Amino acid sequence: MKVHHLNCGSMREVNPPEGAGLAPARVVNHCLLIETDTAGLVLVDAGFGTADIARSEETLGQTFLQRAEPVLDPSEIAVRQVERLGYRAGDVRHIVLTHLDLDHTGGLVDFPDATVHLHDAEYRVGMAATSQHPEHAIRRRPAHWAHRPHWATYSDQKGSCWFGFDALELNGLPEEIKLIPLAGHTEGHCAVAVRDTDKWLLHAGDAFYHHGEVDPENRWNLPGWEALEEITETDRPLRVANHARLRELIRDHGDEVEVFSAHDPWSLALSKR
Repeated sequence: MKVHHLNCGSMREVNPPEGAGLAPARVVNHCLLIETDTAGLVLVDAGFGTADIARSEETLGQTFLQRAEPVLDPSEIAVRQVERLGYRAGDVRHIVLTHLDLDHTGGLVDFPDATVHLHDAEYRVGMAATSQHPEHAIRRRPAHWAHRPHWATYSDQKGSCWFGFDALELNGLPEEIKLIPLAGHTEGHCAVAVRDTDKWLLHAGDAFYHHGEVDPENRWNLPGWEALEEITETDRPLRVANHARLRELIRDHGDEVEVFSAHDPWSLALSKR
């Protein structure tokens, strides 16, 4: 398999703390595009899509636009990046989602024939994003799945283990791609483990926001981001426990697993080197 690291949607600029050795950078939507031998192209998270560029207030909502300040650059959306690699939208046969927050799902409409894989708990909450559940509708935008994609959902199960984490095998996908349940940010939030050439990648979605939170030796804070994590969490004990588990994973298996989150611009820059 060949893995491409993509930014599928830049957002507002953030300033790292003094002493972190990092420059200010725009928040990203870090997605993966995986070329497989048997399952076509697989996209991990979908970032923003063409409809978000054309009808941003409808598909993203004014609240998100004001808070996140998305750039909405047409060249960054996944389907354009797929095409620049010489493929067509139809070559993306599977999309694996960490969760259904709107900045992870906008690109779904650009790949209408793809099977969309996600945790069952996330699917059930996402489908409840209606006027009866306004707090859900702010984060989850039904316009992103109005084309009625083919959903493949998965429930927690014991037996399959990945570096001490529960792992869910995905229908129609190679065993080198797995869902790793990490609830806390949302009810059915998952990370996605992908076997690259010489190591595993763990796309941790929004289980954490920046690598300073899970660095086992050099932890640092971005107060604005940590406040946002608390505002958006659905289960604080689970979210905090997952931080500890990820720090242990990096400490004990950092030579075997590269761990990154969805929005950390500094981790994406390192992954693309």
